[in-house]
Amino acid sequence: MWTLLLLLCAGVLSAQDFTDIRVEKFAGGYTFTEGPVWAKEGFLIWSDVPNSKIWKVVPGEKAVVFREASNKTNGNDYDGKGNFYHCEGGAHRVTRTDRKGAVTVVAENYQGKRFNAPNDIIVRKDGQVYFTDPAFGASQEAGRQLEFFGIYHVTPKGEVELIAKPKGRPNGIALSPNGKILYVDNSDERAVYAYDLDGKGAASNERVLISGIKGVPDGMAVDEKGNLYVTADGLAIYSPEGKLLHTIEFAEIPRNVTFGDADLQTLYVTAYTSIYRVRMTVKGSVQY
Repeated sequence: MWTLLLLLCAGVLSAQDFTDIRVEKFAGGYTFTEGPVWAKEGFLIWSDVPNSKIWKVVPGEKAVVFREASNKTNGNDYDGKGNFYHCEGGAHRVTRTDRKGAVTVVAENYQGKRFNAPNDIIVRKDGQVYFTDPAFGASQEAGRQLEFFGIYHVTPKGEVELIAKPKGRPNGIALSPNGKILYVDNSDERAVYAYDLDGKGAASNERVLISGIKGVPDGMAVDEKGNLYVTADGLAIYSPEGKLLHTIEFAEIPRNVTFGDADLQTLYVTAYTSIYRVRMTVKGSVQY
């Protein structure tokens, strides 16, 4: 009886109303947009990967360049203290940009070998950093120093730990609202993996949470109820248990997503040349 009640309560908590979803084009004219992240100071940044630029915009104002020569940065994240984290695929490293614009290296090699091309990143509220290191495009060519694709953990002390060597290429990465589950999607396997995280940030209990995703899964976001938003052919929304709840379609194939605005109830979706936004009835989950 109690088990049934708990399952019913979980279903109610993860339920959402998708009847009045409207997709709005927010910005356009870029080459390949990626890595959107919202800062609590009230602005959005994202990457234009081929042009090696990171852009910034306050809704209602004109977009400006946040960082030039970004080394083909793809994924970005924000720690709530004014620091931004970047996956610089072109430089094979992960960096941090502070409030003054100073860039420092967070991680640039594993056991003395440079990374393939760090792709996406998430920072837990206690300073634990997680990122994926696949090999797409030019990074697949000869000259790679690591013979595997990796999922990594960087401790607050700067220690780099390998979480997994997936056969397929890991891509988007996210955390559950309580920071105790790490989600990583695999573009080749069309799946999302889950890992349990302990208080020190160590990962264990690898398992497949979602399989058979339509399209190539890329970036992800999580809402306050623990639902996952996975960009693929559309933006697929899954319950914490991995059940498909809804798919939002866009004019371009979405590549990454984040929650933003002051109430964290707007989805900002990067999709090739454009950025789209969608108002939701649920708040996003942030790690700050």
